[in-house]
Amino acid sequence: MFYFEAIAALALLIVVHEGGHFWVARWCRMRIERFSIGFGPGVLKHRSAKTGTTFQLAPIPFGGFVEIQGMNLAEEVDPADLYAYPNRPVWQRFLTIFAGPATNYLAAIVVMFGVYTCHGMETDRAHVAELKDGYDAVGKLVVGDHIVTADNQPVTSTAQLSDIVNAKAGAPVVLGVERVDPSGAVDADGNPVVTTIAITVQPKVYKDDTTGEIVKKNDKPVYLLGVIQEADVAKVGVGTAAGKALAFPVDTTRIITTGLYEIVTGKQDADPGGVVRITSELHKAFESSFVTGLKLMAMLSVYLGLFNLFPLPALDGGRLAFLVYEMVTRRRANPKIEATVHMAGILVLGVVLILVLFRDCSHVL
Repeated sequence: MFYFEAIAALALLIVVHEGGHFWVARWCRMRIERFSIGFGPGVLKHRSAKTGTTFQLAPIPFGGFVEIQGMNLAEEVDPADLYAYPNRPVWQRFLTIFAGPATNYLAAIVVMFGVYTCHGMETDRAHVAELKDGYDAVGKLVVGDHIVTADNQPVTSTAQLSDIVNAKAGAPVVLGVERVDPSGAVDADGNPVVTTIAITVQPKVYKDDTTGEIVKKNDKPVYLLGVIQEADVAKVGVGTAAGKALAFPVDTTRIITTGLYEIVTGKQDADPGGVVRITSELHKAFESSFVTGLKLMAMLSVYLGLFNLFPLPALDGGRLAFLVYEMVTRRRANPKIEATVHMAGILVLGVVLILVLFRDCSHVL
């Protein structure tokens, strides 16, 4: 069930991206020959009698594409054909390429607006949602507890709690916990009675579930309490939800770019993932809850949009770079050079995707 939802979510992200290209190309009066989800020969096909566009599902699930007449630089194009990609104004070609990533950003906004209005917005407070078997916290903490301090230091996030625990290098941690009275007692205002108690918990070294090896960060073992926390959720108005939804792709982009910078500078290790890894993570998210799945889907939509904006050959960003050159210089780049650059990029990207696929299969399957 959840694998179906994961695959459907991934397919939807591809449809959204390629749909952006498709609809803007239609708006710009370009002739679209093929709309494909996946690569390779079409397994299921439908040809539109009105537009002549073939819609297909293909067997290689690395993405999809919109084939616009004349977009292949090696293709011979009649200069008099006003509906071919190369013969449209440069601003229309720019919008057509930019529409794919832009639609991914828009989709993330729409998804998160739905989450915020229907489910609510996460607050700064987090509660214990699950206790993992085999850890000292089992039997000491209960679901619903709020961890407010650790060794007398205020705890405002899961990351901060993790830092405090790991700074102790395996020594016991005294947690300040707010707990709702289990008897259901309420105060004069009708609110549940909450008491603060101190609980000493022994962290446990974290071992990889697959290999059994000790997980390390900065060459030091990672320690866990075995506590999974979830942020408290509060209902918000439509205006607040809209503002937060608009900020979501901006904040997510900042997080992604910061992570990439730290990878380049060696502050953290790269952890690439492809279709299999993404599907697996979506499966886990939807298995946790439908809302968690939607949040991951929105984040992946931003990832897809941002990745395609990188000015690399074979990506939308690479094509946009050539179009910007044309706008600035008012002359088109040499088609042979552009075609060679994009072809080299496709070959390199293909090799990378295959290597990532094998890595995914060895780690996930």
